[in-house]
Amino acid sequence: MTDLPTPLEEAPPELSGGRPLFLKREDVHQLGAFKWRGALPAIEKYRDGGADAVVTASTGNHGAATAWAAERSGMRAVVFVPEGASASKVAILEELGAELHPVGADLDASKDLAREHAAANGLPFFEDGAEPAQFDGYREIGAEIRRQLGQAPPTVIVPVGNGALIIGVQRELGSAIGVVAKEAPVMAESVQVGHPVESDRCATFADGMAVRVAIPLAVTELYGALTPMLIVSEREIAHGVRDYALAGIHAEGAAGAALAGFRKYGWAEVAGSGAPVFIPPDEHPVVAIVTGRNIDDELHRRCVEDPDSFPD
Repeated sequence: MTDLPTPLEEAPPELSGGRPLFLKREDVHQLGAFKWRGALPAIEKYRDGGADAVVTASTGNHGAATAWAAERSGMRAVVFVPEGASASKVAILEELGAELHPVGADLDASKDLAREHAAANGLPFFEDGAEPAQFDGYREIGAEIRRQLGQAPPTVIVPVGNGALIIGVQRELGSAIGVVAKEAPVMAESVQVGHPVESDRCATFADGMAVRVAIPLAVTELYGALTPMLIVSEREIAHGVRDYALAGIHAEGAAGAALAGFRKYGWAEVAGSGAPVFIPPDEHPVVAIVTGRNIDDELHRRCVEDPDSFPD
């Protein structure tokens, strides 16, 4: 395990544009992403309840964290991933010894099949974002930021997939700003109206944010907290990935989305808040969470060499 806390680093000027931006480097963990923080307490709960195996569905990072935590807890991990899932993330799952099932057109289709498998075999189903034990693990990220910065920052920008990460951070710090992919907008649309809505789009290359079906628990909490949701395009995410690379940080799409959110908005109309949100002026620090580094080489190369090839 990477020594804790994970680093909080001041961003170089080429990323921040001269504004005070700090990067919470969750990408430095051995798994390359923050998900282990939520998986470990959840898996320990299942183990303590008598389970010797757990079933989950993932686009990659959550599945890897589940397999990692299961191995540490003496359990077996059964992971369903969508067909065409990131090759680099699948490779990590294989290295961790997960029982892999690559089925389903997208994450939510894989999730349905995983849930059926769990029920048929009498195993617990670990749904990422619907397990309350995860929130305390992610809350510790917020606690680390507070301690490292010496204060609760006015703004923490968090990429949103199922919403568990931002819920944990927000519980600790009192507020956070979410960033949602334009091509996977279901969480922003759901939080705006206060209940899960149906979405027919889940086409973002930022697979950590590629959610088509909102989790009711997350929607309820984020709506109750009036959590603002910023929306960024695939091109803006790709530019974030590229600029991280130019600064020497190998970031996946979700991390690029947080940087895109930081750059795009000052006063901004955002889904969910009912009013503009203000990212503080230059003298106030902003924190962006670098959620992970696991991205396929060819996709990363395209972001770096031709970010404008992605749709705006």
